[in-house]
Amino acid sequence: MDDRRLTPARPDLAAKYLEGKVAATRFVSGEEFEVFDGIAPLRREPFSGAMLDTQALHGERVTVYDRNDEGWAWGQLVSDGYVGWLPDIALYKPGAEPTHKVTALRTFAFPGPSIKLPPADTLPLGARIAVVRDDGVFAITANGQYIPSRHVGELDSFENDFVAVAERFVGTPYLWGGKTSLGIDCSGLVQIALNASGTGCPRDSDMQEGALGRALPVSELSTLRRGDLMFWKGHVAIVRDAVTIVHANAHHMATAIEHTAAAIARIKAAGSDVTSIKRLD
Repeated sequence: MDDRRLTPARPDLAAKYLEGKVAATRFVSGEEFEVFDGIAPLRREPFSGAMLDTQALHGERVTVYDRNDEGWAWGQLVSDGYVGWLPDIALYKPGAEPTHKVTALRTFAFPGPSIKLPPADTLPLGARIAVVRDDGVFAITANGQYIPSRHVGELDSFENDFVAVAERFVGTPYLWGGKTSLGIDCSGLVQIALNASGTGCPRDSDMQEGALGRALPVSELSTLRRGDLMFWKGHVAIVRDAVTIVHANAHHMATAIEHTAAAIARIKAAGSDVTSIKRLD
């Protein structure tokens, strides 16, 4: 229970479910909130200049254990268990249960039934929404927003090929901690793509390496196939075919398709060998 990323525990305060497992001055049950903003940063410390560890998307639930006077809430994401500080203003009491999700890379939420209105928000792929009515053009949400129907799908509808989802992000700027088409990192790309195909996925590459799939011999690169995951220390890429990968990386500062052999050589020259290859089926 010592991974700070997944353990809501500090010397002064910890989640009630950790009582007897960690040391803390007091234990609290926490309160569930919902992310209302399209994208909410989850930061390591409670200030806007702190490291971005990950992002929470519209409709995600968060268990909040603490708040400070500067407008930050400390809590744990229900989806992947990540712990950190979010802007309090981005969180609302849970509304209607989500029924649908955004299936486009990103879309706009309009305040009324017209695309000529200034959008109320931008919603990323995977954002969860409660739809109360669909007029054929717009999906109307419980909070009165109008989202293009063609950009929305039911919660239990999934993509057939998670690699194809990742390929849609090609050209997206690299952003440490990001997981949207406005900015994404290597493990965020894997998580978002797998979630879109109905597969649960941890947030960071080391967690993914430990939890996903079965290991293949690193030496057998000739047996790679679409959907395999290739890991280095602190990095992950998705295999597209026998000779290429797709990955969000700081070398290109973008999500890019790259020849596998070239990527292996380039990353090795920077000091890291492939640590594992995982097959998900």
